[in-house]
Amino acid sequence: MPSASTPTLRQRRLGAELRKLRERAGLTATGAAARLGVNQGRVSMIETGRSPLSADRVRSLARAYDCGDPRLVDALAAMAQRQTRGWWDSYRDHLPVGLIDLAELEHHAAALRVALVIHIPALLQTTDHARALFREAVPALRQYEIEHRVSHRIKRQGILHREDPPPYTAVIHECALHMGYGGPATVRAQLQHLLDMSELDHVTVRVIPFGKGSFPGTGQSVDYLVGPVPQLDTVQLDTHHGCEFLDAEAQLDKYRLVLDRMEANALKPAESRDLIHRIVQTV
Repeated sequence: MPSASTPTLRQRRLGAELRKLRERAGLTATGAAARLGVNQGRVSMIETGRSPLSADRVRSLARAYDCGDPRLVDALAAMAQRQTRGWWDSYRDHLPVGLIDLAELEHHAAALRVALVIHIPALLQTTDHARALFREAVPALRQYEIEHRVSHRIKRQGILHREDPPPYTAVIHECALHMGYGGPATVRAQLQHLLDMSELDHVTVRVIPFGKGSFPGTGQSVDYLVGPVPQLDTVQLDTHHGCEFLDAEAQLDKYRLVLDRMEANALKPAESRDLIHRIVQTV
């Protein structure tokens, strides 16, 4: 498990949200320390996620900061209770920290929305498709690094097969269906897997067809992880330098709108399946 000096993204997020509550209460770190009966260093440790917190301690902090939003307080207390080791921690020495944080966020998400232009969503990829993608990485990955990433990606997909899977909506541009990673056999298997997954009650796949017109964004992959309350939503963007996580209110508002507009340009689920069927027949 990560040490207190290397908090996870969720631990840092809990601390950041507690800092927001303090600031909304008009308290400086020094003032908060005096109200709580601790030193300022302790407040700093809490707000950077480096100090373990119990649910009761989170609730006492919320009271000290005059937070009047019980749903938010309950959600923050639940975050404190869930700081436990997950399967993703076994990859911590092998993969970039952003991938570990993403797996943990997905595990705890109430729902997921994704939008991609040139790739199939990670949670809907086959093993062969994922391996073909990682072989194209720059700089090149060694074979054992590829296998670590493939294994991690497939384990992430477990959230869609558990007893209480989160609702999952994927908007994919038709371009992604024609990319051809891994050759014809891999492509056919990937498209068939996409069709099979789209039949699950909690999975919605919608395709933006060629010729549909403009839509927001520049082709960047967007993962929107819905929290227990809107304030705890998170956006994850794929960049050339790894995962980027956004959680400022204005950023969340922006990407909700981006996803809404992309969905508005997409075919309905049944029409999307028909399109994927037609493409499979041409591979």
